[in-house]
Amino acid sequence: MTESLSAGEHRTVLLRGGEVHSPADPFATAMVVEHGHVAWVGSEGAADAFASGVDEVVDLEGALVTPAFVDAHVHTTATGFALTGLDLSSARSLAEAAEAIRAHAAARPEDRILLGHGWDASRWPERRPPSRAELDELTGGRPLYLTRIDVHSAVVTTALLDLVPGVRDMDGFHEGREPLTGDAHHAVRAAAFAAVSPRQRAQAQRAARAHAASLGIGTLHECGGPHISSEEDFTGLMDLARGEPGPRVVGYWADLDVERARALGALGAAGDLFADGSLGSHTACLHESYADRAGHTGVAHLDAATVAAHVVACTEAGLQAGFHAIGDAAVSAVVEGVRAASEKLGLARVRAARHRVEHAEMLTPETIAAFAELGLTASVQPAFDAFWGGDEGMYADRLGVERARTLNPYAALLRAGVPLAFGSDGPVTPLDPWGTVRAAAFHRTPEHRISVRAAFTAHTRGGWRAVGRDDAGVLVPGAPADYAVWRTGELVVQAPDDRVARWSTDPRSGTPGLPDLTPGRELPVCLRTVVHGQTVFDRPNE
Repeated sequence: MTESLSAGEHRTVLLRGGEVHSPADPFATAMVVEHGHVAWVGSEGAADAFASGVDEVVDLEGALVTPAFVDAHVHTTATGFALTGLDLSSARSLAEAAEAIRAHAAARPEDRILLGHGWDASRWPERRPPSRAELDELTGGRPLYLTRIDVHSAVVTTALLDLVPGVRDMDGFHEGREPLTGDAHHAVRAAAFAAVSPRQRAQAQRAARAHAASLGIGTLHECGGPHISSEEDFTGLMDLARGEPGPRVVGYWADLDVERARALGALGAAGDLFADGSLGSHTACLHESYADRAGHTGVAHLDAATVAAHVVACTEAGLQAGFHAIGDAAVSAVVEGVRAASEKLGLARVRAARHRVEHAEMLTPETIAAFAELGLTASVQPAFDAFWGGDEGMYADRLGVERARTLNPYAALLRAGVPLAFGSDGPVTPLDPWGTVRAAAFHRTPEHRISVRAAFTAHTRGGWRAVGRDDAGVLVPGAPADYAVWRTGELVVQAPDDRVARWSTDPRSGTPGLPDLTPGRELPVCLRTVVHGQTVFDRPNE
């Protein structure tokens, strides 16, 4: 590209000579941006009429322009710490993880607390996390907080436990058995993050937003809450996002105290308001016991009556309600509660509020139909299936193969008319928008696959719809100028079903093409990300 968009004042800009992904014109090659919004989309020939009246002309040199992605479920500060700190997500064994922990501790002698993330013992030959005694030795007895990849449990050192009076008597603490879960984990997490300085927090938040921008992500839905981070973390992030260039941040505060969420500036008392835990930590709430832990059905944090009361309170306050629900029993409790709220307030009013369910992994035909009836948005993470799905994956270990094959049924949700919004749950899985679209289109269970176009829509427009905006996430006149520019190969139209042609390059279809995401092919490379007309990422030397 021969010009660079300014990060200063809004300017009228003509982008031309590329491919513009827009339903307004499936053959568009040019776009005009004015005052932070899309002003025009059209053909190269028509672009000549605008060239003399704009402040800047950008030659796309054949690049693809798409709406910027929306990551609909992120823990921004924790994602930043994973990017800048100890990340064990690529460790292939307990021994490899131990060496990384030792090196990290040696490299940070001044840190009051060591933070790490990403271990997954289900993928290690040892099939267990490091013990507390091992961690004490590896860190020289310093405080260490090390979360499992799902962030619902953690292993810690004795020095960190000693900072939390009474932790050994809390639910979720089991002497001699790792990791911590439940109340014990929440208490230790609070102590760990309280030891982090405001400067360290801000550095992590900047790192996460910069990384998101480099991937073509224009908006992050921050899922904070009293059991996840802190009020200071949440308000600090929102202030930083308002004051510095980067992806916009929409804040959710997972609290039954609706007025507190409102006071913090949250769009909803929602996000990770836990109805249950996670499958990896055996804390997702199930109707039937875990296949690898007989008699254990996980942990229920909210019942239907509590869900109903919260949905009523949020709806009456003009806020979104939302719940973290993974296991089938937890999803059932949420559905039952939202239905009870609709019976009290009226179905139309509840539907209009666009309440959300995060993760929503273990669904049945009945709960899918209820989502559609109640207007619930399914805020889901396709990378979960890529990481843990399949007949040999963690889901099959926890649930058995047959139950595991029912998880994350995206095709059934779409057929029922349930709105989808895609995210990463970063740092649980990496920020990786094109990888997320690929994971949905090439789901490990073929019957759950959706088209690349539908998956792309869920990761762009779907995130805007999830916050009540129907006018964004698509490049049409009047929409916010949130877009990304990509270097990619030939554009195709891919279908999810092996019984039909998987792709087409026929322009007569009138369907805007997207990159070929067939597994094994290189994913598009982000050259530039623009939010509300302002450049927030520009790839060097491009």
